[in-house]
Amino acid sequence: MSPVPVEHVLVLAGVLFALGVAGLLARRNVIFMLMSIEIMLNAAGLCFVAAGSRWRQVDGQVMFLLILTMAAAEVAVGLALVLHLHRRFEVLDADAASEMKG
Repeated sequence: MSPVPVEHVLVLAGVLFALGVAGLLARRNVIFMLMSIEIMLNAAGLCFVAAGSRWRQVDGQVMFLLILTMAAAEVAVGLALVLHLHRRFEVLDADAASEMKG
């Protein structure tokens, strides 16, 4: 069984990152925006794992664990913002967040 070439993994990560950016720019719903950010973080983590396996180092996997931890914190903060937006404005539109002050 032959390993997957690093170039293929990096192309996949680039496609995932581009899909995340497109989803972030195209949608105004906060939940879809958070999901797009998660896709972008996973694409970056995939790049780290691919680079780590290329050079036979565990640094890429350590960085991926850091990215997963950061993504979990982002989900917690994002969920709090989504709940606050829904309770205050009863919509999940990102433009409603510009009205939040104080």
